[in-house]
Amino acid sequence: MTLVEVVVVVGIFTVLSLGISTSVTSLYKNNSYAISQAEEIDNARRGMTQWNRDVKEMTTAEDGTYPVAVIEEHRFGYYSDTDQDSSVEYVEYVLATTTLTKYKYNATGTPAAYSTTTPDSIETLSLYVQNINEATSTFTYFDNAGLQLSSTSPIVDVKYIKAQIIVNIDIARSPGEFMLRSSVAPRNLKDNL
Repeated sequence: MTLVEVVVVVGIFTVLSLGISTSVTSLYKNNSYAISQAEEIDNARRGMTQWNRDVKEMTTAEDGTYPVAVIEEHRFGYYSDTDQDSSVEYVEYVLATTTLTKYKYNATGTPAAYSTTTPDSIETLSLYVQNINEATSTFTYFDNAGLQLSSTSPIVDVKYIKAQIIVNIDIARSPGEFMLRSSVAPRNLKDNL
């Protein structure tokens, strides 16, 4: 081989190596983003399933308080026996910035009382909920007639609750946002039985 042939072969090899390594790096970056997005959607889906199950079983609190306690756009508080023990817990789902969190408070003392200063358990359901950024409510409440209630409506009017969360780990990249929706008509809030 001549020196010119060796230089041409080395040049072609270098260009091909750079092209292949750039393609592989890009593939891994795109796949890691898609995998991260899928994992976050799965976390949010599990949280939504848990919310649905717990809300269906909401009940009167240990101290006799009505099952629904807080009805806000990004905060919902209620009483339910979420851990299937002998007492009813106070549960709040709160969306703050992009983090959806479940707080659980156990009743203490005799007579039973709930202290909401320090939760007994905190569970982060999703770190990338975009509802506030998208100006979309997380929780929506309805009465028996199907009319939407506001946060100032009496809590005893709540008969049906919708939840929706928009999950997206990076709003500037595809595959974009994923919306999860669920709705519940809690058994213990029905008055048409």
